Amino acid sequence: MVVEKKSFTFDEIKLKMLNYCVYQDRCHYEVEQKMREFLLIPEAKEDILLYLIQEEYLDEERFVRSYIRGKFYIKHWGRNKIKLNLKQKQISDKLIGRCWDEIDESDYQKQIILFIEKQSDSITEPNSFKKKNKIVKFLLSKGFEYECILDAFGAMDY
Repeated sequence: MVVEKKSFTFDEIKLKMLNYCVYQDRCHYEVEQKMREFLLIPEAKEDILLYLIQEEYLDEERFVRSYIRGKFYIKHWGRNKIKLNLKQKQISDKLIGRCWDEIDESDYQKQIILFIEKQSDSITEPNSFKKKNKIVKFLLSKGFEYECILDAFGAMDY
């Protein structure tokens, strides 16, 4: 069974990409990936990208800022995990670095402490060293920096 791809006009594809960007902030990489679904010549892709940027439907910095806020305040990821995921979307270190101010430092520390308390209650390990080690591993897996984790333990007198 052969599945035929529906063909779209340039304007239809442009509108689809506009709607794709309006639905939520996107980065250039995501838009380029989405455009691969359509058989477009490179010039047409460039025209669409240029239009989306000029009309401010596509703004890399706005995307990074909303991504950082969402992943920290909703998913509770640490900076390392956020940065790794942004790098996979081909976002530059310079842009990522410029946008870290989206996370309030005290909120960051409070989140680590909250995780420590939560994990401490749920881990039944009697050996306190092993228990602390499990908590640290959990926090590292969430993307928090080792130094920040140690600072939080210090602030709690754990």
